[in-house]
Amino acid sequence: MSSKVQAVRGTQDMLGEAAERFHTVVSAFDRVRRLYGFQRVEVPMFEATAVFARSLGETTDVVSKEMYTFEDRGGDSLTLRPEFTAGIARAYLSEGWQQHAPLKVVTWGAAFRYERPQKGRFRQFHQLDAEIIGAGEPASDVELIAFGAQLLAELGIVDRVKLQLNTLGDPETRDAWRAALVDHFAKHRYDLSDESRVRLDKNPLRILDSKEHKDFPIVDSAPVVDDFLTVEAADFFGKVTAGLDQAGVKWTRNPRLVRGLDYYRHTAFEFTTEDLGAQSAVIAGGRYDGLIESMGGPHTPAVGWAAGIERLSLLIGAPESRGIDAALVPLGDAAEQAALGIAADLRRAGLACEMAYRGNMKKRMQKANAVGARFAIILGDDELARGEAAVKDLASGEQRNIALAALAEALRGA
Repeated sequence: MSSKVQAVRGTQDMLGEAAERFHTVVSAFDRVRRLYGFQRVEVPMFEATAVFARSLGETTDVVSKEMYTFEDRGGDSLTLRPEFTAGIARAYLSEGWQQHAPLKVVTWGAAFRYERPQKGRFRQFHQLDAEIIGAGEPASDVELIAFGAQLLAELGIVDRVKLQLNTLGDPETRDAWRAALVDHFAKHRYDLSDESRVRLDKNPLRILDSKEHKDFPIVDSAPVVDDFLTVEAADFFGKVTAGLDQAGVKWTRNPRLVRGLDYYRHTAFEFTTEDLGAQSAVIAGGRYDGLIESMGGPHTPAVGWAAGIERLSLLIGAPESRGIDAALVPLGDAAEQAALGIAADLRRAGLACEMAYRGNMKKRMQKANAVGARFAIILGDDELARGEAAVKDLASGEQRNIALAALAEALRGA
């Protein structure tokens, strides 16, 4: 006998409240993006592997360990998207979207990484994504971050989340800082964790991200970016922080917040919470002025963020349900046929209706109560003959007869 089919590890099935929470987040995202003038965009769920290998960096964990990569029947190497930015950047180049710059776009959907599943982290997970491409002004960073803050406010969780902000400076700043970090960490190479020693050779800025306790004293004594900021980079960051203050967005400076890849410049930020254990970041982003250039395009300034829908879903309260306005309780074949038409009319009038498909009157009334209906519409041969229905208020128990033609108006006014 075959064993029961199970969901693949790291995937999830959602029903009821979990699904409602998920789509509450998506609906809020869609409302807020309209306020900020962001267009909706769709990109493929898989791309040529080179799109992600070039944009994420061959040495990152995502590329080396976590991507779902496969060869199709034509022999091409394809990868399920581990994030959205690379695909949007590819579309910006291949579809000629440069003509729309500065381009403000959003999307959401599934992404895939082969990670160890834990609370708020899945192998098929879902992200919100917002990007401004072709704008190099600090005001675009401010607008994008304010968008994230307003989304969190819309979800009712802004007080549980802190915005952490840093600058990575311009290329000159970053190169000088990186060289100083390499020199610092090289002096402590044999005191670093194994992972940080690997990062020292491949991606030294990421050592500042280390979660290994033995690395903490070495990281704490490392050079900070402020010591290497050019006048231009300091001015850019000053305009971002002043803009956030003007927009009423609270922020905290975190000089250890970094992005390891060379195409990241200037602003880096995360909205973090202490309510999700290790998975503290709910929105993370930054300026990536060098990405499109690294993909073979012209120099194109850009800034963006991504947010985990599952993580945001865990933070919000249970969505308020409008509930069912009326449950139909037909008695007899003729009433069952008539009830189908009545339900359709009420739904077209904007009223939520439910109808049990089987059972005697007692069972159907139990169903009406179980779905939380405000009213039960009881329909039998006698009621049909009079062109009426018996409408029972399930909270008060009061019952009255109402003409079928007046049902929608009566229920809306109740």
